[in-house]
Amino acid sequence: MMRERAQFMLTHAIRPDAAYEFASEVKLGLSKPGQKELPSKFLYDDVGSALFEVISVLPEYGLTRADERLLQRHADEIVELIPGSIAVAELGSGSGKKTRWILQALCRRQHTPYFPIEISRTALVMCERELGDIESMSIVGFEREYLDGLVEVAARRRTGQQLLVLFLGSTIGNFDRPAATEFLRQLRQILQPGDWLLLGTDLEKPIPQLVTAYDDPLGVTAAFNLNLLARINRELDADFDLQQFEHVARYNQEMRSVEMHLRSRRSQIVNIPRSGTAIDFAEDETIWTESSHKFTADEIFWLARKAGFGCRRQWIDHEWPFAENLLVAE
Repeated sequence: MMRERAQFMLTHAIRPDAAYEFASEVKLGLSKPGQKELPSKFLYDDVGSALFEVISVLPEYGLTRADERLLQRHADEIVELIPGSIAVAELGSGSGKKTRWILQALCRRQHTPYFPIEISRTALVMCERELGDIESMSIVGFEREYLDGLVEVAARRRTGQQLLVLFLGSTIGNFDRPAATEFLRQLRQILQPGDWLLLGTDLEKPIPQLVTAYDDPLGVTAAFNLNLLARINRELDADFDLQQFEHVARYNQEMRSVEMHLRSRRSQIVNIPRSGTAIDFAEDETIWTESSHKFTADEIFWLARKAGFGCRRQWIDHEWPFAENLLVAE
């Protein structure tokens, strides 16, 4: 019997006020007293998404390879634990490369609808190119924020169909622990009892190893971070001089997280016309752009329970300590 090849459709949802939202959040974040900051989601425009794909193959950044090893080794086992008819939604699919193992395992059993959810249209197009050769699968990409996209996917489920939500990599680590619990709780509210979440979590490891992973010798992570200022220049007509800022990665012992900052090399004023503001920077003052919190293996069970999930199974990569956690909505 001839099996069907993947079909692809992309739904657009760049809101009319997206530019206004970006301008407003930039103004708010850079005007904060004490510590200037910008939401990490703004790192992932088309250029940033492409740079992150390069980061994921750097020898110093073992996280993506650990994620892929676990998925490749255990995809069949993961799928066997999830009975019935399944639709797959992925939060932050990126290129979709590491998702292939799960989708192929599912598609050997059933036709599988797959819904990647991304804020980067370029990432969605890359995802379709990467996964479009899988048979017995349809792809509908959503250019959305995570939870907004998941609401739309949940509304499309057929009667009796369960959702498997993939939140791979270590994106949950971009939230501090209370915010991570709240995000998972909001995600759980969208799901029905018996739906599934496969959650990737980066685990604690030696601090020098962590810092090098976020400040590689080639400077790719630095370019990724500095691109945020270039994006503000492009989209908000700002006049950031990228030569006058430098990438900094440091470990926060209290929060158990790696922080990325952009440090001003000198005192300066940056104009951001479309935000209607001018921002003063003191020498050595930083913009906090991202945190990546690290967990213990047991801590994931606690987070899951607080958010309304049970942990059905956990797989750990010991070469680069990382965990895949199969959670079920209770």
